[in-house]
Amino acid sequence: MESTLDLTELLAHIDPSMLDYQEWVNVGMALKEEGYTAADWDLWSQQDAGRYNSGECWKKWDSFQGQGTGAPVTGGTIVQYAKDQGWKPAFTFESGGHELDWGDSIDKDDLVVVDKNWLEKKEVYEPRNWSPARELVRYLDALFEPSETVAYNVESWLDENDNKWKPGNKGSYDRNAGELIRLLNQCNDDIGSVLGDYTEEAGAWIRFNPFDGKGVRNDNVTEFKYALVESDNMDLSEQNAIIHELELPVAALVHSGGKSIHAIVKVDAANYEEYRKRVDYLYEVCKKNGLNIDRQNRNPSRLSRMPGVTRNGKKQFLIGTNIGKGNWAEWHEWIEGINDDLPDPESLDQYWDNLPELAPVLIDGVLRQGHKLLMAGPSKAGKSFALIELSIAIAEGRQWIGWNCTQGKILYVNLELDRPSALHRFKDVYEGLGWQPNNLHNIDIWNLRGKTVPMDKLAPKLIRRAAKKDYIAVIIDPIYKVLTGDENSADQMAHFTNQFDKVATELGCAVIYCHHHSKGSQGGKKSMDRASGSGVFARDPDALIDLVELELSEDLQKAQKGKAACTAYEEAFRKYNPDYMDENISDDDYMSEFQMSEHAKVGIPSKYKADVTKAVNDAKQLANTKSAWRIEGTLREFPKFDAINMWFEYPRHTVDTTGILADIQPGDEQPTWKKNLGKKKDPKDKKKERIEAVKTAFDACTINGDVTTKDMAEYMGVTEKTVRNRVKEHGGFWIDEGVIGLKSDNQTQGK
Repeated sequence: MESTLDLTELLAHIDPSMLDYQEWVNVGMALKEEGYTAADWDLWSQQDAGRYNSGECWKKWDSFQGQGTGAPVTGGTIVQYAKDQGWKPAFTFESGGHELDWGDSIDKDDLVVVDKNWLEKKEVYEPRNWSPARELVRYLDALFEPSETVAYNVESWLDENDNKWKPGNKGSYDRNAGELIRLLNQCNDDIGSVLGDYTEEAGAWIRFNPFDGKGVRNDNVTEFKYALVESDNMDLSEQNAIIHELELPVAALVHSGGKSIHAIVKVDAANYEEYRKRVDYLYEVCKKNGLNIDRQNRNPSRLSRMPGVTRNGKKQFLIGTNIGKGNWAEWHEWIEGINDDLPDPESLDQYWDNLPELAPVLIDGVLRQGHKLLMAGPSKAGKSFALIELSIAIAEGRQWIGWNCTQGKILYVNLELDRPSALHRFKDVYEGLGWQPNNLHNIDIWNLRGKTVPMDKLAPKLIRRAAKKDYIAVIIDPIYKVLTGDENSADQMAHFTNQFDKVATELGCAVIYCHHHSKGSQGGKKSMDRASGSGVFARDPDALIDLVELELSEDLQKAQKGKAACTAYEEAFRKYNPDYMDENISDDDYMSEFQMSEHAKVGIPSKYKADVTKAVNDAKQLANTKSAWRIEGTLREFPKFDAINMWFEYPRHTVDTTGILADIQPGDEQPTWKKNLGKKKDPKDKKKERIEAVKTAFDACTINGDVTTKDMAEYMGVTEKTVRNRVKEHGGFWIDEGVIGLKSDNQTQGK
C-alpha cells in the first residue's frame, strides 16, 4: 500500500450520506485496492442509517476486480472525497495549507484532562419515580426551542444477521417541541398515544438536532447545536465518570437501556463545516482521555436513544441535564487552558544550514504572501481607491505606487459600497489607470454591505469560501465594519487582529486591510502612531503603509491648474489639428497656458473651439480637486523605504516623478511662520477690519451707558492709547476727556 495516509482516518472526514451510490461504491473499491477489509467499509457505511443495509458491503466486496480492470479505483479517490468535504492536508505554501485546527489529528500526548490512575467510577441509578412522559418532556425542554421541529422514530425491525433491533425507515418529523410537550403533559404517561406505539424489545429513538420538517438527512438539519458522544464497550460507571471529569457541555445525558450512555453535547456550530471540525475535536479529546467513542455517531442527523421508554425490560432514562461547562466556547477555552497545541522549541543549530524557504513576495520590497498589510490614513485620502488599484495591479501583474506586484488571484471583500457602486468603481479605476482589463478573472469581489458580521464570525465564513480559490491576497475594506470590541483596548484588538492571522495562515495568502487615523493633529507623529485606537493596530501587521496629506500652496495649486490646461490644449491639437501643433508650438509653449490659449485661437477649427474651451475648463476644475499625499511605512520583512509622494486625482493615485512635492511638509509639521507665509493680508483689508472692530466695540459698550476709552480698551483687549488711535483712524467718533461718542446730527456734544 503506497499511501502514507491511514484511509480509515480519512473516512472520518467523509459523510457517506453526502455521496451518491456510485461514489459510495468507489470508496469500497478504493479500500479493497489499498488492502483494507470489507469490515472497514461496512463500519463507515453504517453512518448513513437511511440507506445502510446490513450485509450489502460483503456482497459487493467480492465483485470488485481491482487491478485486473486496468484502471483501478485507488486511495486517491478517498483523499479527494475527503478534500471535497473540507479535509485539508498539512500546511505548505504550495498547497495553500492550514494551521492546526479542530479537524486535525493530534499526535502529541496533549488534551489529556483525566488521570486514569485516580479516576473514581460514577454509578448510574434508575429513577425511583418512573414517569415516561416527564422523562421525555425534560429532554425536549433541555434541547429544543418550542418552535423547533423534532424528529423521532418509534418503528423498528429485527436484523436477523446480528439479531439486533434497528430503527425503521425515517420515522416522524412533523411536529415541534412545544406541541409535543403539550400533548405529553396531557397523556397520563401513555406516550404511545402521542408518538405512536413502539416495540418494547427495541425501545425508541430521537434525533437531537432540530429539522426543517422535510426529511431527516444532514441537509434537513436547521441548526447544528448538538453532537452525540457514546461508547458501548466500557463500563457504564466509568463512562459516566469520564464525561463528568471532562466537564463536557452536556445538554442531556441519557441511559440507553443497554450498555452505553448517550451524552448530547453542546457544540453550537454555525454551519455543517464548523460542526464537523468541532465534533472531530470533541471526539479527539474523549479518545485521549479514555472514552472510546463510536465515531459513526458524528452525523448531526444521527438518532439517539429516547428517554421515557423501555428497551427489553430496561428503562431508557434521563440521567441529567445541563451537566459540565455551560457551552462549547467555555469548555473549549477550559480544555485549551489545561493543554496547549503550541509547537515545541526548536534548536537553531538543527536548521542553520538548512533554513526553510521564505514565503513568496507579493509586493516587491514591502509584503510577502501569507503576511499582513495595514493601510492607514485620514478620510479623503482615497484609501479604498488605493486598495482597488492594488487589486488590479496584482491581477494584472503590474506596479502599484511604484512597487512591482506578483500576478495572481485576489479577493476584494467590499463591506462599504453597494454592489453596483463597487463594480463601477473597479471599472473607473481601470480606465483611470489606462490599463487594459486582460485578467479580470483574477479578481473576485465579495459584496457584503448590509450583511456584515463581526470579524471573528466573518473569518471562518471567508476561509470556507476562499479555500479552493488559490488567492494570493485578500483585501478587507474597511475594517471598522467588522470591528469587535473597544478599539482602544489592547487585549480586545489583539483578539480582533488574530482573525487576520487565521485567514492568512489558513489560506496561505496575504491579508490587506485599511484603518482610519485618530482624531487631531497627525503631522507630528510617527507613521506607526497615527492609526486610531490601540497601538496593536500598527504593531500587529508585517507592513504598515501610512498616508498623510501635504498642504499645497496657492502658487502650486495655480501651477497644477495651468499644467492641466496645457495638457488639455495639447490633446485638443492632437485630435483636431496635429499638423499645426508640429509646425508652430515650441517646447516652451507647451508649458504656458497663455501661449497654448493663443495658439488655440489660431490653430483650432472654429467648430471645435467650444468643445476645447469646455475640456480646458473641466481639466482645470479637476486639477483644483487634486490632493497631494506622502506615503511612509514600517516594515518587518524588508528595509525601510524612502517616503513616496503622490497625487490623488479621482479615481486614481499617481506617483510624483517631478519632485515638486519633495520639499513640502505635512500641514501639521510646518512651523508657524511658514504656515502664515503667504497668508498676510493686504493693508487696505487690515484697515477695514480695524475700523469695523471699533464700531463693533462701541455698539457693545453703549449697553452700559456712556462709552469710555477704558471700556473699549477692555472690550478690545488693547491699551487706551490704541483705542484713541483707532477711533481717530475711524473718523466717525469724537473723544472728550475719555468719553467717546458718535459724530452725527443728533449727537454732536458727546454728553
